[in-house]
Amino acid sequence: MSALKPHSSTIIPETPPVSIPASISQDAASPQTAAPPPPPPRAEKPRPKIRATKAALTITPSAVSRLRSLLSGPTPQLIRIGVRNKGCAGLSYHLDYVDKPGKFDEVVSQDGVRVLIDSKALFSIIGSEMDWKEDQLSSKFVFKNPNIKDACGCGESFTVGS
Repeated sequence: MSALKPHSSTIIPETPPVSIPASISQDAASPQTAAPPPPPPRAEKPRPKIRATKAALTITPSAVSRLRSLLSGPTPQLIRIGVRNKGCAGLSYHLDYVDKPGKFDEVVSQDGVRVLIDSKALFSIIGSEMDWKEDQLSSKFVFKNPNIKDACGCGESFTVGS
């Protein structure tokens, strides 16, 4: 008879189950990363100042000399250029003496002379040339305006195209 040897078995000690915290994903394939830190606060950039590349109005040398003589009086004032509804074509130029610029007036400085353009008239005047003309019958400021689409026969009033 054969002798049977008792079979030896290895006993593995029991280990307690591992608990996984709830914040970690149960899926082993998903990456375990921490949330990125919040972005640092951005410093506010100063707003760029918009400057016109070309003056709203150019003034001829004869108009500059006439403006200097007008403004060199005992009470120096500024001249504001505006437009009014007048004449057979619709608009006419209007010049006023003022002490200081209005809130929305455009200031044009050229050759040491400052002229104001009324904010309501800026669209009608922009790109114009201001000149001083004298002849035997009259002396006046004359405007060469590229925005004029129609003018009356006498030249006192004009219409601006849209």
